[in-house]
Amino acid sequence: MNQDLNAEKVLSLALWLAGAGHFLLLIAGSQLPSRLDWKNDLAKVHPFNRKLLWTYWAFTGITIAAFGTLTLVLHDELLRGERAALALAAFIAFFWALRIAVDSFYFSHRDWPSGRRFVVGHILLNGLFLFLLCTYAGLLIWHVW
Repeated sequence: MNQDLNAEKVLSLALWLAGAGHFLLLIAGSQLPSRLDWKNDLAKVHPFNRKLLWTYWAFTGITIAAFGTLTLVLHDELLRGERAALALAAFIAFFWALRIAVDSFYFSHRDWPSGRRFVVGHILLNGLFLFLLCTYAGLLIWHVW
């Protein structure tokens, strides 16, 4: 019983931090256009492709904002293991697992911009992605066992 209470406290805190973590990702993502000089790079791209990239970037941001908002709003439902909340947790865990896989197997270290701040940023982003994955996957595992 005491282990369950401790696990619930840890998961509760992890969910609050995960909800907030999604908004940290939005702050980091909002810096992409300026830090990666999208104005100059995207000027070379066909207008349709430029609009497509901006659309994908915006929809990804909306999705991450929804993950953060729903995690904070449905915190208690997630902890109780309600069916719809666990389905959401499974989708969020899947999303972050895929993001980590893409970074590990599709992107190359050479693809990232050079410089210490980008190396540190990459490490911090992947650490946050891993934390998010572990939080939602851990919640699912906790409710299954």
